[in-house]
Amino acid sequence: MENGGAGNGRPPASAAAWNFAASGTLLGLSALSVRGVLGRIKAGMAAEDDGGRPVIPMGHGDPSAFPCFSTTPDAVDAVADALRSGEHNCYPSAYLSSDLPYELSADDVYLTIGCSQAIEIICSVLARPGANILCPRPGYLFYEARAIFNGMEVRYFDLLPESGWEVDLDGVQALADKNTVAMVIVNPGNPCGNVYTYEHLAKVAEIAKKLGIFVITDEVYAHLTFGQNKFVPMGVFGSVVPVLTLGSISKRWVVPGWRLGWIVTNDPNGVFQMTKVVESIKSYLDISCDPATFVQGAIPQLLENTKGEFFEKTIDVLRQTADICWEKLKGISCITCPSKPEGSMFVMAKLDLSCLQGIKDDMDFCCQLAKEELVVILPGCALGYKNWLRITFAIEPSSLEDGIERLKSFCLRHSKPKVLLET
Repeated sequence: MENGGAGNGRPPASAAAWNFAASGTLLGLSALSVRGVLGRIKAGMAAEDDGGRPVIPMGHGDPSAFPCFSTTPDAVDAVADALRSGEHNCYPSAYLSSDLPYELSADDVYLTIGCSQAIEIICSVLARPGANILCPRPGYLFYEARAIFNGMEVRYFDLLPESGWEVDLDGVQALADKNTVAMVIVNPGNPCGNVYTYEHLAKVAEIAKKLGIFVITDEVYAHLTFGQNKFVPMGVFGSVVPVLTLGSISKRWVVPGWRLGWIVTNDPNGVFQMTKVVESIKSYLDISCDPATFVQGAIPQLLENTKGEFFEKTIDVLRQTADICWEKLKGISCITCPSKPEGSMFVMAKLDLSCLQGIKDDMDFCCQLAKEELVVILPGCALGYKNWLRITFAIEPSSLEDGIERLKSFCLRHSKPKVLLET
């Protein structure tokens, strides 16, 4: 055997000697994930500092660790009863029809392993040579990661901070071409905390119809609204333009670990049937895993037995923490929020680096903040919006107040000294 061969018990000296290698496409995708960016920020951070201060997570989207956001016992009972029954139940379409002007059937609803798998499926269904998809900026880069993995191009249209983060409809029209297949909207908004009006969604539907594309609406934060605008499902406009609605139980019931989501075809005109999109979704599901059967079995009871008081409590806490976040951020000179959040669990804040010293950009800001103050915030670069911050307010109110005070202290400590002008 040659030196380095398998015969001497040692592996070959270089990777080139092997016939396999990792996917080059996959290797760069972690930079497009919230999880990957937060991991980099936390890397240089201790579990707690010498003063015994705990880590305050203001960058994640999972409030389930905090008692004020505990799920309802009715949901837990539903899962326990499903486990004991040994039966399998399908997902009732009645719940998803309640806000629509038409009835969905069981054939319109496809169960997924959380909303993430729903995104994965849609990007796989749409993939073809040269195809592109339009996504919002700032936005959830998981869409880009899945699209790139499937060989698609992503083009970004802007959300307008001065207009309550509405879609730049002229920008959408300018981006689209004959290879554009769909546009994505997120409502209520992650990361902006906005809630779109009926009138604005109607304009989105009309522009999509004009362009000959369909709308993918990410409604994982559906009904989590606490401002002036009430939640309106994009499926209301299914007769104008075909709509694929993505959702899950993770946010409204505060159970992200249960991993049950769905894709809904809002398409009374049958466009998805004609274009074989439905057939492609079914084919994908035939070769993929299903959500845990006991969680599926719990859904009918979960929907029927969850009391309105649980949802009202969640909304009340979110309203309280959104108010805390909005008011206290006003006291930090280098951070500006263009609008008060009205839904979801997040707010976007602009970072003014000209007020700070020793800070290169938003990623550097968040890494130093985590190291010095044990406060974790997501940098805007993870959302396609450099030198902005996404702040999560779905945490215990007292922890949120503590976290913003630490954020303020950090900004003061790194602020540039004021220059006194001579008279």
